[in-house]
Amino acid sequence: MDDLIITNARIVDGTGKPAFTGNVVINNGKITEVIETTGAGAASRAAKRTIDAAGLLLTPGFVDIHTHFDGQVCWDKQVTPSSWHGVTTVVMGNCGVGFAPVRPGSEGELIQLMESVEDIPGTALHEGLPWGWETFGEYLNVIDTPYVMDIGAQVPHVALRHYVMGDRCYDDATPADMAEMAAITKQALLDGALGFSTSRFYGHVDKAGNAIPGTHASAGEMMAIGKAFADAGHGTMEIISDHLDKAEELAWIEYIARLTKRPITTLVIPDTNSGIWNLAARLAPEGLSIRPQVGARPASVLMTLEGTLNPMRQFPSYREIRGLPFDEQRRLLRDPEFRAKVLADAPTASRFADTNKMISTWNKMYVLPEDLSYEPGYADSLAGIAEAAGVSPKETLMDVMASGRPILYLFGKYNGDLNGQIAAIKHPHAVFGLSDGGAHCGVLCDASIPTYMLAYMTRDRTKGDTMNLEFVVHKMTQDTALLYGMTDRGVIAPGYRADINLIDYDALGLEQPEMVYDLPAGGKRIIQRAHGYRATICKGEVTYENGVHTGAYPGRLIRGGTVQAV
Repeated sequence: MDDLIITNARIVDGTGKPAFTGNVVINNGKITEVIETTGAGAASRAAKRTIDAAGLLLTPGFVDIHTHFDGQVCWDKQVTPSSWHGVTTVVMGNCGVGFAPVRPGSEGELIQLMESVEDIPGTALHEGLPWGWETFGEYLNVIDTPYVMDIGAQVPHVALRHYVMGDRCYDDATPADMAEMAAITKQALLDGALGFSTSRFYGHVDKAGNAIPGTHASAGEMMAIGKAFADAGHGTMEIISDHLDKAEELAWIEYIARLTKRPITTLVIPDTNSGIWNLAARLAPEGLSIRPQVGARPASVLMTLEGTLNPMRQFPSYREIRGLPFDEQRRLLRDPEFRAKVLADAPTASRFADTNKMISTWNKMYVLPEDLSYEPGYADSLAGIAEAAGVSPKETLMDVMASGRPILYLFGKYNGDLNGQIAAIKHPHAVFGLSDGGAHCGVLCDASIPTYMLAYMTRDRTKGDTMNLEFVVHKMTQDTALLYGMTDRGVIAPGYRADINLIDYDALGLEQPEMVYDLPAGGKRIIQRAHGYRATICKGEVTYENGVHTGAYPGRLIRGGTVQAV
């Protein structure tokens, strides 16, 4: 008797090939048969459970390669909200930040850096992290527990530098520092790290406004760490960099690619210059993998009264009410007397230029579209709404903040549509990522992007062409899995892990974002749920049915270098 048979499904198998109707047979956590059929038909043999998937879309479980659940996995074994959106594997430890290795007594400093860079409440991390580890391998042992999905971790450059250099971690590394960092990275890879991540992005700063450790690391330091990959024989390097068009940056990236023969992924936006793309194209014929990493939509934030970014805080009069309950704040934002005070205020400037842009560039501050397209036009901006109503943008701002609707700010050169983003996703060397699941708790919930990509980008988009369903599924399954050496998942075929989604494609959609206070110590985060997922299966066990957790925890830690190829 088989463990589970799914019949009559419309199968999109993760490889990019056209959808087909068929049955999937599962035993011992793996797919053992895929039977293509010409029409509906029940499996001819018995199983412990049979699911009739007539009318449903069947895909591999989604593999999210860019998250920040490094702390959350210690207290949330469902790894929400990613598990609500069909994700069955996550990679964490991105952007160079994380919690291992760590010198005993310096744990609080890593929390501060994570809080500053990734907007995860420090109080939640202080209460939720059990600590007790020092090396990266010890950290892996602590988090090697059951989950609803599989998790994998990378060595973060910030923690590595902090461990090796202590108070000097903002300075240039010495040759001895570099050698020690390389040795620790190699051991972490041998202990099961999936890779290493570093940030060279100006926007990643600590609470004092300093660029985080490693931002200005030398090419020599990066090449020394890269050598650890050659010695370990597995792993992927992630690089967040502002310098992907500079010859010296591209030179050491190419050096590491040639030395290690391991994949490198670099975060990009649609207007990133051609340097990194050209390098990827030049090295690909040699079998060297440079994969620029593209998100579902431009980097963005949601601004609300409750959130980390609240545009009302720039007005001195708002200080009179900011300590009041939010419902009372919303009432006062409609009060003519209070509004008059705000209209008379001269705004105060933030110490960060980017913050000033986000909270006062009226034509780039959009009311989040009700259809959750994240593709607004000028008419949705505070400037456009104010112009149509014949009022000042400050009045429109107060109206929107009083309504409780989030204000969306999109970074980069957003020109009213996502055509540039789609072109970047479709680039032959691009890899799909940047969900930031678990991070930026007070400003966004991009962990929902698998649902967004399926529901909006392949079905509902009207501002331009939709994307091919089979292509999108491939980019979120087999393609992402292979980047991190996970050759055992991401495809619906015999021998692969039975990580599967059953989706009512026509009904699939996002729900409105909401602020909840469910982190340890009452910490807040924006969440976004979905509807239309009929079942999510991890390692052959149904973990969610109709959006409700079944109580199953079949997922575990993935250790790099141990995955067996199909």
